[in-house]
Amino acid sequence: MKVGFIGLGNMGSGMAGNLLAAGHEVTVYNRTPERAQALIAKGAKAGASIAEACHGDAVLTMLADDEAVTRVALDAGGIRDSLAAGAIHVGCSTISVALSQRLTQAHAEGGQRYVAAPVFGRPEAAAAARLAVVAAGASDAVTEVRPLLEAIGQKLLVPSQTPADANLIKLSGNFLIATVIEALGEAMALVGKAGIDRQQYLRILTSTLFDAPVFHTYGGLVAEQRFEPAGFAAPLGLKDVRLVLAAGEASRVPLPIASLLRDRFLALLAQGGENLDWSAIGMLAARDAAAS
Repeated sequence: MKVGFIGLGNMGSGMAGNLLAAGHEVTVYNRTPERAQALIAKGAKAGASIAEACHGDAVLTMLADDEAVTRVALDAGGIRDSLAAGAIHVGCSTISVALSQRLTQAHAEGGQRYVAAPVFGRPEAAAAARLAVVAAGASDAVTEVRPLLEAIGQKLLVPSQTPADANLIKLSGNFLIATVIEALGEAMALVGKAGIDRQQYLRILTSTLFDAPVFHTYGGLVAEQRFEPAGFAAPLGLKDVRLVLAAGEASRVPLPIASLLRDRFLALLAQGGENLDWSAIGMLAARDAAAS
């Protein structure tokens, strides 16, 4: 397929590279052009503007937040203004439910189609095409972009034909990951202060009741206090928790643990954790307990 890819950060670069490796014709665009050079060397075409990335069958976006997606997709000269009738915008960013609904409507009004396809996985999974993709949209549109989604991930899950459902599932999943990180941090502070080796403790956990990827991945980061370089920066964790709380408020669903997590992320940022991985909230309990 002839596709565009906008947003070449930690996740997007690997995803665009896998589209190239699968044989798709890819035009890349990034606000910082230097980020595109490695992909251009592999055969991607350089887009000088958002519009130039929208000349194909579909355009994929992988951007940091609602503000960036709104600017790229809905501002003058953006995707809505540039994408051909019938073409598909595939939104892989973690955004609010409200913005997903707005994008769906805006593209429908423009005669285009919108598929929300947020992903689960860290940058190393993106580079290795091992993401889990949650895609929702009109069935014909999802079918059309399936080869693209299968090129970037090892698992494709299609919960419904309503794009915003995929975004809500992604947000709720990130909320659960953050909950696990906080719980791991508290548990490791407890055993660590008692003199138990955190790595040994993690091996016990993951060889018994907690043999799941989230415990292996984030348990390792917390046990080793390995929060740099950031695969997913702490401010993005705060952003996602805020979006979860907004979704809960809109549906009148109390989320008390999410409120706690918001405060934990605020504490991390207040203590200089701006450039750390979001898993660094897992060290706050040890700090609180004066446990090394």
